Amino acid sequence: MRQFFLRCLAMGLVLGALASQPAGALGHRPVPAQRVTILYDAFGNRAGLTRDWGFAALVEYGGRRILFDTGDNAGIFAANVRGLGIDLSHLDFAVISHRHGDHIAGIQYLLSVNPGITIYAPSERFGIFGSSLPGSFLPPDTLLPDSLRYFDGHPPARLSFGSAWPSAHFTLVDSTTEIVPGVSVILTVSDRPGTLELRELSLAISTPAGLVLLVGCSHPGIETILQASRRVGDHVFQLIGGLHLVATPDSAIARIAVALHDQWRIDWMSPGHCTGEPAFAELRRVFGDRYLYAGLGTVLDLP
Repeated sequence: MRQFFLRCLAMGLVLGALASQPAGALGHRPVPAQRVTILYDAFGNRAGLTRDWGFAALVEYGGRRILFDTGDNAGIFAANVRGLGIDLSHLDFAVISHRHGDHIAGIQYLLSVNPGITIYAPSERFGIFGSSLPGSFLPPDTLLPDSLRYFDGHPPARLSFGSAWPSAHFTLVDSTTEIVPGVSVILTVSDRPGTLELRELSLAISTPAGLVLLVGCSHPGIETILQASRRVGDHVFQLIGGLHLVATPDSAIARIAVALHDQWRIDWMSPGHCTGEPAFAELRRVFGDRYLYAGLGTVLDLP
């Protein structure tokens, strides 16, 4: 009994000594953040930030840091990033959802602090992110004089088209792609008037609870994006970003809100940007306490 008591006492002293050591001395590291921070939007209640039309968010998950979109104004984007104490010089990569100005203007600031970053963007012919086509894109007419022929009748093997940011390292995406394990970009194409053929990327993060899906504007339609997301996961746990319902009739908003809840069975709804005030109200009514505010400066914890 006495030996048992002495062993217990010794064990207690050892555990006590270990507990008193700083975490670094034990080889422990802080648990990586698992969150999304809204960097740019036109609504929000956090002091010291500038609201403006556009969208940007920082995703931190599984030890990775991913920027999604960059807002409508480089100066405002930079000020909000600094105001939130965020360092964009250390990112794994960035994703630009689509070519509209309210999602791309901050690229200028991003490149100033992180010039070597890889930026994933949708592939589009002659798009602002750059592109290329085979030289055979130009059908020849050998009967024309050389002065009327492209490249004097000898086009290059590939035609390269310039980018609005020639120093940027863009990786152009033309299909749904897993960038790193558990992180995918989902490509959809709009068939809607006004944005016909617009290509848009959404960002899907695989978590134990299901996909966390970030959407920029949902121009192809949020249900189209959700259907495409099934290529990388069978359930969307949380939906964050713009649903492009800002000019949608109330009856259509009501149908979509119910479909997102009942048919798609999304667990948590965190809309922003171009979702629209009537849609905010309807989604909050339908989702109840599973509607999470996601204005400028909001930090959304992820599973």
